Amino acid sequence: MAGADGFDAVVVGSGPNGLVGAVRLAEAGLRVLLLEGAAEFGGGLRSAALTLDGFTHDVCASVMPLALASKAFRDLALPVEWAFPQVQAAHPLDGQDAVLVHRDVAQTAAGLASGRDAFAWRESVGAAARGGFGLVDSLLSPLSVPRAPLRVARYGALGALPATVLSRAMFGGERAQALLAGMAAHSMVDLRAPITGGYGLLLAALAHQVGWPVVRGGSQRLAAALVDRLISLDGVAESGHLVRNLSEVPSAGVILLDLTPAQVLTFCGDRLPRGYARRLRRFRYGPGVFKLDWALSGPVPWKDPAVATAGTVHLGGTLAEITAGEAQVAAGRHPKRPYVLAVQPCVADPSRAPAGRHVLWAYCHVPNGSTVDMTEPIEDQIERFAPGFRDLILARVAHDTAALERHDPNLVGGDIGGGHAGLAQFIRRPRLSPHPWATPLRGVYLCSASTPPGAAVHGMGGYHAARLALADARRE
Repeated sequence: MAGADGFDAVVVGSGPNGLVGAVRLAEAGLRVLLLEGAAEFGGGLRSAALTLDGFTHDVCASVMPLALASKAFRDLALPVEWAFPQVQAAHPLDGQDAVLVHRDVAQTAAGLASGRDAFAWRESVGAAARGGFGLVDSLLSPLSVPRAPLRVARYGALGALPATVLSRAMFGGERAQALLAGMAAHSMVDLRAPITGGYGLLLAALAHQVGWPVVRGGSQRLAAALVDRLISLDGVAESGHLVRNLSEVPSAGVILLDLTPAQVLTFCGDRLPRGYARRLRRFRYGPGVFKLDWALSGPVPWKDPAVATAGTVHLGGTLAEITAGEAQVAAGRHPKRPYVLAVQPCVADPSRAPAGRHVLWAYCHVPNGSTVDMTEPIEDQIERFAPGFRDLILARVAHDTAALERHDPNLVGGDIGGGHAGLAQFIRRPRLSPHPWATPLRGVYLCSASTPPGAAVHGMGGYHAARLALADARRE
């Protein structure tokens, strides 16, 4: 199986999926070469002093419940230290206490201020959390026989619904409806669209099942642990090694590409059959994000002090307000009051900043490729729930969609999800096939977030691609 260069497999791109795929191939006994064009490994798993010396910011991925819950990472048992906030997530609302998501289901339900809504939370989100790893494994392996078919069926009956429909059907109160909307908006899909309810249910359930942690010291340490594991298995990892097309890849029996369809078209060129290339050209990218990183002189002065204990904060107000903002993005517009996802890493990991100081990041969704500066709308949303926030800013760095794509070419047009995550492309990533990780080119496989099960730091794209490559090799 080894090529002329002595490698059995080559992995191009070192995002979480590429790293997991490389390690899995090496664990199977293949000699693996990992090639990364950037100066550092990790793709979205990178950290840097973006603002001031002594302040550590996660450039992209930060809060990673699926890195604890997915089979790919559970099997690896990497030596990284996870840091958990006291409250997993908070959703401030005007004129009342914020809604808080605790690890404990009952404690979270009690904060919904309605007996009916508390019961509904326990029987929906709580039931999904009780589904355990069997349910998670089934959802992250969408093209295989479910490990927990009854749990998947129950989850699917609710999760197939639009978040707007599910929120109103399950909950009568504003607090619970807003909370689920904030969870579902992580999908970057219009909340009136099918399956957005499922995104919200899963994320909320993970907060109860495994928590929403950050890596102590920065997300880069998770990438470093994966690279170390690869090297310990006799693999070779080279950063700063940019390959622009398939002809530059060393000869090997297996090639994994941690690339999105737009890059694959360029990378493989006219080697791709016309029909497959046509499908890749039709692949739809989702909205982009506009991201801000701040160095702060102290903690954010939230109106509700409990929000200061939450690692993740959803800023957008009610279900109706979040729905309206996300609908504007889906229509190619920029909302004046966007849904803002904010993360306070120092709540869980004080080492990210000098004593008494804090780092904060936040983003809002924007049309793909947007060049609009959303600094003011994002900071207005924070000030809405934390008056005086701007007075704490020591330094600020903004990243529009172009800046994000320069950092990581997989973020096409600022799309951090590897492609639109609506129903039409949920499984057809990048084509409808029982083995979407395979390409028509012998021995060449895709493993990015543009393949099932999609976005987030779970490594399952690499896991599935490597597993398929190994199975194909055994059949030869």
